[in-house]
Amino acid sequence: MRLVRPFKFRAAGVLGAAALCLALPGLVATLGGSARAGGTLEERKLPMKFGWVGCEPNCRGWVSAVGIITADSPKEFDDFARGRDLNGATVVLDSSGGSVNDSIALGRRFRSLGMLTTVGSTLVDHGPKGDRTSVSPEAYCESMCVFLLLSGKTRYVPDQAHVRVHQIWMGDRADDAKAASYTAQDLMIVERDVGRLAKYTFDMGGAGDLLALALSVPPWEELHELSPSELRLTHLVTADAVAAVLPTSETTVPVAELAPKQVQDRFTSQAAEAEPGAPAPRSTKTAEAIPARVGAVGPAQ
Repeated sequence: MRLVRPFKFRAAGVLGAAALCLALPGLVATLGGSARAGGTLEERKLPMKFGWVGCEPNCRGWVSAVGIITADSPKEFDDFARGRDLNGATVVLDSSGGSVNDSIALGRRFRSLGMLTTVGSTLVDHGPKGDRTSVSPEAYCESMCVFLLLSGKTRYVPDQAHVRVHQIWMGDRADDAKAASYTAQDLMIVERDVGRLAKYTFDMGGAGDLLALALSVPPWEELHELSPSELRLTHLVTADAVAAVLPTSETTVPVAELAPKQVQDRFTSQAAEAEPGAPAPRSTKTAEAIPARVGAVGPAQ
């Protein structure tokens, strides 16, 4: 099963007032010298890449994970982790989703290392006094990325991040799901992977509400962006401050104050979430089809 959201504003998805923006002077990013180490539109359309952002002595550093989860992602993470002490490290996610089963495998690797998770994109500003690295809250965690977020032992989501869910579907028919035809074997694959996802969700300490929200949004509807109350309801958030996942040696963590976005609950009253008369915020519909291989039974998306 595969769930992705590349940023042509197409893909397949499944299912606070303070924004995450840690800015520390003198940091060194080991991500190929890019001025923007994660979060660009092109990077989100590519297979997931892992990079280490070091910031000693001000903080321990973090793992940047940007892109779509593919069948290669678990092995690539294992290769990346080899020789590094990642026990208790933080993973900063910016992803459109990807393969259901490979996301589950990757999430279990994160949990086995006791990793912490958050949503953001790593930025590197090359200044005269050295590199200044920050984590921007303007990032996306959609589809199966939401379940990677769930794998963190401690989980923090900044108010400006976008966490969105959607049903799983057959990847080669997500573009026009209503018009497509399905076999009994297709239904078996979807139901099998829903079961695997349910077990993983409960193993990670997630709530059934997460599955209920995701599985209520078919591929012909827009992704549902989780509101702050839904992030709590689903157990995706376990911490209220960035310092819980990106602690520093300083007594305070510089935080960018940005206006919180308006997001509505799907299953509860929306009166408390939106301004009177304001239009409902709209998520971006995803529907990228993965071409079917002749003679092969492909996974659902």
